[in-house]
Amino acid sequence: MRYSDSDGLARQEVRPYTGQASPDADPSYDPANDPTVRTIGMMGSAGGVLAPDIRRRCYDLGTAIAKTGCVLITGACPGLPYDCARGARDAGGLSVGVSPALSRSEHVIKYASPVDAYDVIIYTGSGLMGREVHNIHSSDIVIIAGGHSGTLGEFAIAYDEGKLIGILTETGGIADDISRIVPQIDKDTGALLVYDSNPESLVQCCIEAYQQGHYKHPSTFQEPVSTQEQTWPKSPSSAPPGS
Repeated sequence: MRYSDSDGLARQEVRPYTGQASPDADPSYDPANDPTVRTIGMMGSAGGVLAPDIRRRCYDLGTAIAKTGCVLITGACPGLPYDCARGARDAGGLSVGVSPALSRSEHVIKYASPVDAYDVIIYTGSGLMGREVHNIHSSDIVIIAGGHSGTLGEFAIAYDEGKLIGILTETGGIADDISRIVPQIDKDTGALLVYDSNPESLVQCCIEAYQQGHYKHPSTFQEPVSTQEQTWPKSPSSAPPGS
């Protein structure tokens, strides 16, 4: 099969790879001892009334994230996450959007979401609720600004999984209510919350807290497996052994 006029010549120059099928780039790498912050997720209001000063601070948040060299992850939606993505792109950073859609056309037509502020868009096909899990799992640090029920869901996932969570205060919505919500959760997950109204100092404080020790906190899916007999956690929601 020919793909272009030059394809035949290009394929003649291909040589079979004779190395290992799956070489380990760094066999000494220990993911439990890596304080590097690679990704920062920003979750917030996609709609509603968004004050210009709040939108500007979310733009500045994206700029601050880009200047640290971290990759920005958002839900590829309009509103405050879009402002943040624009800030990151304008500052030369890498912006990744996690879409609820199956394709680019569905992303734009069905979900009325932008594409211009992202270097990469991952089309999950998981819907609005499903893609929230991808957002959180892909972020070393999660930052919340404004927000409604969707943002509250993302916060709940991040909190339950012990993430380091930055709160950009004075942005309205869920962000300004989290300090009152957390005491009602009454659950120690290892999550660490950092509050600040200034985008630049919030990013720096979150990174410092992560590097100073929070990176050692495993996610809920990375608990070490004991060789002793496993016991079920004492929780009302836990199923009995053998279920």
